[in-house]
Amino acid sequence: MAPLGRTDLDVFPICLGGNVFGWTADEPQSRAVLDAYAGAGGNFIDTANSYLLEHGRSETVIGRWIADRGNREQIVVATKVGGGRGPVRNLRAETIKREALDSLERLQTDRIDLYYAHFDDEETPLEESLLAFDALVQAGTVRHLGASNYTPERLTAALDFQRNHGLAEFTVLQPHYNLVERDFERTLLPVAEAWDLAVLPYYALAKGFLTGKYRAGSEVVESQRAEGARAYLDQGGAAVLEALDEIAAAHNTTVAAAALAWLLARPRVVAPIASARTIEQLEQILPAATLTLTPAEIDRLSAAGSLLR
Repeated sequence: MAPLGRTDLDVFPICLGGNVFGWTADEPQSRAVLDAYAGAGGNFIDTANSYLLEHGRSETVIGRWIADRGNREQIVVATKVGGGRGPVRNLRAETIKREALDSLERLQTDRIDLYYAHFDDEETPLEESLLAFDALVQAGTVRHLGASNYTPERLTAALDFQRNHGLAEFTVLQPHYNLVERDFERTLLPVAEAWDLAVLPYYALAKGFLTGKYRAGSEVVESQRAEGARAYLDQGGAAVLEALDEIAAAHNTTVAAAALAWLLARPRVVAPIASARTIEQLEQILPAATLTLTPAEIDRLSAAGSLLR
């Protein structure tokens, strides 16, 4: 386990993404993955009120599993508000309060360990949103706050307001970040450094590309995800896979684990978020929790990833 930044939470170094639960993984499949993750020592699950869309199906699946297993005290639950479509995609005070209560009901719990602003809402004054988040913390409904999908300027403004007004602060940042998508390093990493934010990257495996599944000549079921993953090959991704293959072989581990271990070695990163539809997919990512790359391996991967166009 690792301390999650300035929070009082200790978390497994791989956060299990719940975006597939109730969607591409039905409930029995989802519960099998959750059981296997917990059985391997995992305790950190990421979901959102908008997974799946406005129906919160992922939260419902996770909540039923936690209730049936009786393991709420062992699980760190992160969920979000402000994503999806329609009436839930905003950060107005009434939305934040209502959606938090709805999430609690679906998750069958009395508190949310980590509650994110899923997307920034520039149409709602920051003051209104941040006061609403603070009220949840003061009420004990939420333990800690996080932010996702903010610009550096808006995130800094939010953090300034929280600190200047004595409000509960964002202490966790969930950015889009992986070996082949590195904008975070020049945009939000300086904010995370300045404000001592723990970083939990999403899209940690670049739509599955960094699992090694999508290669030149590979035969996989066509989908939007597959098309997006294959695009990395056109941008020079073959060199990244070559480096990952050799490093994974040297450690007798998986390509996915090597890619996640690279993220775990980056500044501020505590636990990359990765999802799994099956136990077999979960087994590809779990070894990253105990994998330590050498400085030379980290440098090689960093150089290969930086070459993508």
